[in-house]
Amino acid sequence: MTADIAALRPELEAGLAQLAQEPALAGPLLDYLALLARWNATYNLTAIRDPREMLAKHLLDSLAMQPFVRGLAALADLGSGPGLPGIPLAIVTPGLQVTLVESNGKKARFLREAVRQLKLGNVQVAESRIEAFRPAAPFAAITARALATLPLILELGGHLLAPAGRLLAMKGVVPADEIAALPPGWQVAAIHPLQVPGLVAERHLLEIARRQA
Repeated sequence: MTADIAALRPELEAGLAQLAQEPALAGPLLDYLALLARWNATYNLTAIRDPREMLAKHLLDSLAMQPFVRGLAALADLGSGPGLPGIPLAIVTPGLQVTLVESNGKKARFLREAVRQLKLGNVQVAESRIEAFRPAAPFAAITARALATLPLILELGGHLLAPAGRLLAMKGVVPADEIAALPPGWQVAAIHPLQVPGLVAERHLLEIARRQA
């Protein structure tokens, strides 16, 4: 870990405290951030280059949704990119089995290396297009952080959900037009405003579920 990234520990610990997470989690989260910053210099995994900016916009933003995955058995992170929000969620929720679905080869290589180096026994990588992915068992939840509109996420990945499963979609402002365009059979079950330490922008978590007959 570089000195620059190690110096972010107090800021990360403060953010974790605001999110009711243990400060000890700062260590593995910074290890992930250091690995991401190192690979990003060569492979362009994320447009954000500054580690301090990554801290708020990637790590803490991902962790703001953690209360809504507690108690779930399995989560699929669709279009995971460099592992967001899946890897931070897996680090702070060891009982959660996380599958990172990513079709881009270089991003999938990074994900496998991150899982290996961080010793994340609760994470697996599926190098696959979302619509072609056929897991052995359906998921309690799927998530997508910066992938597509709600209708498109459901079109690509709705088949991955168990009957009572939910899409947990990270959005900025509440996307009324996307909600209005939800496919038949799906509805908004809940909308949760999120407070992300270090971010002033609006953030919401939308829970989308199948309509009950």
